[in-house]
Amino acid sequence: MSVTSTRAPAFVPVLALAGITVSLQQTLVVPLVPQFPRLLGAAPADTAWIVTATLLTAAVAVPIVGRLADMVGKRRMLLVCLAMLIAGSVVAALSTSLVPLIVGRALQGLATGVIPLGISLMRDELPPERLGSATALMSASLGVGGALGLPLAALIAQTADWHVLFWAAGGLGVVVLVGVLALVPESTQRAGGRFDLVGAVGLAIALVSLLLAVSKGGTWGWGSATTVTLFVVAAVVLLLWAWWELRTRQPLVDLRVSRRRQVLLTNTASIVMGFSMFAMSLVYPQLLQLPTSTGYGLGQSILVAGLVLAPGGLCMMAMSPVSARISAASGPRTTLMIGAFVVAVGYGVGAVFHGSVWELVISSIVIACGIGLGYGAMPSLIMAAVPVEQTAAANSLNNLMRALGTSFASAVAGVLLASLVTAAGVPTEGAFVLVMVLGAGAAVVAVAIVAAIPPQRPVPRRTERTGTAEAVAAEPEPVAAPALVRGVVRHRDAPAGGAVLTVVSTDGHQLGTVRAGEDGTFAVPRTGTGRAHLLVVQWSGIAQAEPLGGTDGVERDVDLPGDAGRDRGGRGAPAPSLTV
Repeated sequence: MSVTSTRAPAFVPVLALAGITVSLQQTLVVPLVPQFPRLLGAAPADTAWIVTATLLTAAVAVPIVGRLADMVGKRRMLLVCLAMLIAGSVVAALSTSLVPLIVGRALQGLATGVIPLGISLMRDELPPERLGSATALMSASLGVGGALGLPLAALIAQTADWHVLFWAAGGLGVVVLVGVLALVPESTQRAGGRFDLVGAVGLAIALVSLLLAVSKGGTWGWGSATTVTLFVVAAVVLLLWAWWELRTRQPLVDLRVSRRRQVLLTNTASIVMGFSMFAMSLVYPQLLQLPTSTGYGLGQSILVAGLVLAPGGLCMMAMSPVSARISAASGPRTTLMIGAFVVAVGYGVGAVFHGSVWELVISSIVIACGIGLGYGAMPSLIMAAVPVEQTAAANSLNNLMRALGTSFASAVAGVLLASLVTAAGVPTEGAFVLVMVLGAGAAVVAVAIVAAIPPQRPVPRRTERTGTAEAVAAEPEPVAAPALVRGVVRHRDAPAGGAVLTVVSTDGHQLGTVRAGEDGTFAVPRTGTGRAHLLVVQWSGIAQAEPLGGTDGVERDVDLPGDAGRDRGGRGAPAPSLTV
């Protein structure tokens, strides 16, 4: 049952805390990376797998967990992820050698799906007027945990045994697990069907090959046989995987939905924004810790470096309600564009002014504010364009795209900082500035990508005085009735011209109907009152119903399954077997 109160239910902060807890794992070991060879008696190249293992398992687990959540329940898979986090933390905390620590970190990576699962649960359980702010908060938790984790980890590493880091992570995981058991409801939305094992294995092989090549290419050599082979394997397997996903009846990732303009462009922008976000985490700590003798280093400790980034994490959290308000007034597309622009400004400030600690603090806060705005808008764009029973899978894929962006940022920045060095072997000031300029450029590219996304009508909200829905936008309502849903209806990749599309409310009343044009395009006008529940499509003996999220102005392309009827005389007639 959905929550209808205008107050935030208790499970929203629980899910946000879960997101912060999981994102903490990204920076948990950063202060210890230079010390692990000494602490574990292993070579630096081997201890690097402590970070790489988490990256690989996270990339593989996120899309698989998302699909399973849509099939068997989002809360159930959320509990599984938290159990993996706790188990991995305990294994790492008990480890005294390299291999057990790598295993523990790999288990922690399996919990990365918590954030998209939390967003999906919010969509199922919250009314539209509460959804924007809640999903923005959940999405911002990804950056908040990462920013706060560095100073906390540095403090613990300097004052206590390194095993305490993992005991603390496990303890926090237990707290969140109890909170989920006590306060988070299970969604009733189920996609059903069978799990696509072939698709899961294929995607895992492609992602592992790609991320290994990207993360280890600098160590192995970008032109080495191993790196080139991994890139080739990733490309070939990804093509074969896409071919399979388009032909199987119940794919791991519905590529027909993923290629919808709004979903495709949002995911592309997520890659670029992920690149832009992570560039700051790579450059600023190094600038702060380089000795002052270089002429541009600030000679600070790892703790101070972490404290410089910490205010940015708090700003991300503070920007989540702002992101929701802008999205409600002007649409999430506008919010994401503003966020990307602010990120570009922040990097521009950092590229010009980086000679003191306070200048880097200001720059990192501006970048963090932009990231908070942008990351808060991405789930709204995704969820407005996908069926409700595919919410977890779609959000997981979007989360994966952001992770790929951060991996590419790490590889590109690593190459630049390793190749542009002084006689002393440290990166030049120009190398740091170049990475910041690339971060700004990536944000500008994100603005251009998002500008191509069709604009949406603002989300209506309920007023406390009357309980009726009214538009949040300041401008007056247009005289013509706005479209409930618009898009293109196709059958076997060809336009399904003349299809009849009807939107019905939760109580079964018709809210609007229209016949698609010959090119398959449609825009269903609102002629009734109520929340949009189902989009019913009828064409040539085929009938299909797609759930809607209760929001007007949705972009939704429809791909009709099966074979069309031989008798086209009844084209567009209601299917006798359809029950609404």
